[in-house]
Amino acid sequence: MTRVDFYILPDESSEQRNLFACRIAEKAFKLGHSIYIHSDDQKQAKALDELLWCWRASSFIPHQIESADTNANGQNIINIGCDQGQGSSAPINGLLINLSHQVPEFFSRFERVTEIVVQSPAVTESTRSNYRFYRDRGYPLESHDLRN
Repeated sequence: MTRVDFYILPDESSEQRNLFACRIAEKAFKLGHSIYIHSDDQKQAKALDELLWCWRASSFIPHQIESADTNANGQNIINIGCDQGQGSSAPINGLLINLSHQVPEFFSRFERVTEIVVQSPAVTESTRSNYRFYRDRGYPLESHDLRN
């Protein structure tokens, strides 16, 4: 069953949320996990794509924006997407980093889901709704409060 982790950050900005997503993706990548980052729209997906190239000078994380013809050919590469029907190229048993304001339809294909909470009203409202969604369906939940 999919395990869901909520990381609660003290910051308010979407930039800090994206930087934390990069940090989680880098850690999971180094551990050999497959990773799919789900965003709200193409603009956010493009911003994440650009951030992953430059967020830390000492790191390289292979990634791509997923499209209908994306095929990773078994390579360990991070896919970024925004359509509910996507996530299809990400292998089962990987990590889904959900930056969308809703739970993706395909979330249960993943061993783990990460939700990142910042202190912005829109994000806290949507992640609370996502929390209730997972909880009401019996998924194991972990909260990591990083505000202290």
